[in-house]
Amino acid sequence: IFGRFLRNPWNFVKHLRWEVVRNFFVSMKEDQAEAVVQKLDACLQRDLSVRPFDLQYKGSDQFEIFEDLDCTKEIVFKQESTPLVSVIIPVYNNWELNYACLYAILQNTGKIPYEVIIADDCSSDQTSQISEIVKNIVVNRNPENLMFLKNCNEAAKKARGKYLFFLNNDTNVQKGWLEPLVDLMENDEKVGLVGSKLVYPSGHLQEAGGIIWKDGSGWNYGRNSNPNLPQFNYVKEVDYISGAAIMTRRDLWEEIGGFDEFLAPAYYEDSDYAFAVREKGYRVIYQPQSVVVHFEGMSHGTDDSTGLKAYQVANRQKFLEKWSEVLERNHFVNGEDVFLARDRSKSKKTIVVIDHYVPTYDKDAGSRTQYQYLQLLVEMGFNVKFLGDNFAVMEPYSSELRQMGVEVLDGPWYRDNWQRWVEQNAQYLDYFYLHRAHIAAKYIDFIKDKTEAKILYNAVDFSFLREARQYEVTGDKKYLRQAEESRKREFEIFEKSDVVLTISEFEKEFLLKEMPDKKVLVKPTFIYDVDSLSEGRGFESRRGITFVGGFKHAPNVDAVKWFVKEVFPELQKRIEGLVFNVIGSNPPEEIKSMKSEQVNVTGFISDEELEKYYQRSRLVVAPLRFGAGVKGKIIEAVAHGLPVVSTKVGIEGIKGIEDAVRVADDVEGFVEAVTDLYNQDRQWRSLNMRGKEYVEDKLSAQCAKKVMEAALEG
Repeated sequence: IFGRFLRNPWNFVKHLRWEVVRNFFVSMKEDQAEAVVQKLDACLQRDLSVRPFDLQYKGSDQFEIFEDLDCTKEIVFKQESTPLVSVIIPVYNNWELNYACLYAILQNTGKIPYEVIIADDCSSDQTSQISEIVKNIVVNRNPENLMFLKNCNEAAKKARGKYLFFLNNDTNVQKGWLEPLVDLMENDEKVGLVGSKLVYPSGHLQEAGGIIWKDGSGWNYGRNSNPNLPQFNYVKEVDYISGAAIMTRRDLWEEIGGFDEFLAPAYYEDSDYAFAVREKGYRVIYQPQSVVVHFEGMSHGTDDSTGLKAYQVANRQKFLEKWSEVLERNHFVNGEDVFLARDRSKSKKTIVVIDHYVPTYDKDAGSRTQYQYLQLLVEMGFNVKFLGDNFAVMEPYSSELRQMGVEVLDGPWYRDNWQRWVEQNAQYLDYFYLHRAHIAAKYIDFIKDKTEAKILYNAVDFSFLREARQYEVTGDKKYLRQAEESRKREFEIFEKSDVVLTISEFEKEFLLKEMPDKKVLVKPTFIYDVDSLSEGRGFESRRGITFVGGFKHAPNVDAVKWFVKEVFPELQKRIEGLVFNVIGSNPPEEIKSMKSEQVNVTGFISDEELEKYYQRSRLVVAPLRFGAGVKGKIIEAVAHGLPVVSTKVGIEGIKGIEDAVRVADDVEGFVEAVTDLYNQDRQWRSLNMRGKEYVEDKLSAQCAKKVMEAALEG
């Protein structure tokens, strides 16, 4: 074996599971073994499918470990009359370990009410007098040694919480560990079992959810890897979660009957319970935001030939016999198709969404739309991956996507190796959903060359139309040159894409004249639930007019400048005390300088603050003189029941919106329209109702879903 490996290590390894080969050499006593392992690790860097591209990870001290504690110092938990969570800790001796586990819970648990239940399996050390040191806990001391599985079952009978959390005593929970688990349960009644990210004291990952293969064997996915890598940090379904840190619903636990005692005294009870949870119609979920350091082997050791660990081999066979049909139907051959096995995506289609960066949904309309459609794709059952062209982690937005169930491909490795990732996983990638011409142009040729995936392109707007119109307004020939370049680039992408999605009927008709055989669909700009939108105040209690739009977008800068200079002075003559609110991120100095008692330039504001403006304002204006695509600011205002005054360019492509807005293209027309709506209750209420009807008919989640189904069919 040594000879074959040393002659051609890559040839030797590439057909085998790397763990099997590496562990073989690690276990050997020969002097050559260490050198062979180093060579193997270097060799494995060549193939992403063999090892998750973090072989140089040396671990870290980023996790909090409680050592050398004074175990005589009193620990006092808060007494809870109605705990939401019952934390059940099975123990047998190991007083120092038990004390550190409890101390970590006390230090790192937030405001969620919980109780601690010590399941003492006849300890003979200080643990037997635990109540003298640790106050306000429940101690369930067995009259005889039941061993792990039955000990857990007995202790669970004492629980009062809605949720049961089983925690090994050889653990240190990390700050904020409990809330993310509870949130998953509280927000989705079909989540039956959730588990934490387990890490070693060294900082290496122990498990990001578990995989069970057809033969009943299991993998701790990501073992010994860098726990911070993207593939280990999104919420996902898993086959099982190691029982060192798992939460389940108490009523479901009781319905199933707890851990199946045919697996007593220990091992495979966590996998078996996860399968039983799924059999009852619930989901098993991995929550990376809940982190637990696990001193693996401290409780039961690591030698599977002695002690409790010896039952691991026997119980695997019992488990295999019990679940053989499920394993054959739903699981993969050992070590194969890890891409799908790691998040139970065997029956799902995978879609890779590519945009300029992670959607900052509260800062611009495009990001808000992107966020909503990512959410929709997850709800439709797709395995969703997101790649931002800047590969930056953008918080809190990146984490919010991950909590939604989206794997975000960010960081230096993906920046330098995205092509390698696509090529390695090509067989699993069913769709690519590209956005923005200058971004799509970087990726589309490689995707078409290396995959069989269907390509969707979201045109967002036609840049060449916007730039041509900007030339018409400004007379600056640089915009004409830009329009010519943009047209060439965008039509190349249209040609290479299987489906083009626009948010404008105008753009759809324009493109079909040029490319009559192209599949072009119009999707809703935003997705709204009309019933959830605030009614806001009535006509009489509203004041002021508002503009909303980010100022990195040139049409918005021009619109505000024109309105303040030409239109607003005339309106002030007709409407006493009128205030114009200018809301949007990144206002340039020329916009900031307009601020006065009558012109309120806010800059970026939160969604909550924006909602208040929508509730208080009487009108929204969108005086756009050039641009292309559907203007999100108009849709959003209409959805909130606010009448809008805009231009023909402003409402272009928004089919059916004419009845819900007023349109004017010159100063006089704009002044008349704003004055009429601002002063006349009846007209205001009429547009208010028509706007809501438009949103319900055109911008519902059901409408968006139908469009995406049509785009993704085949």
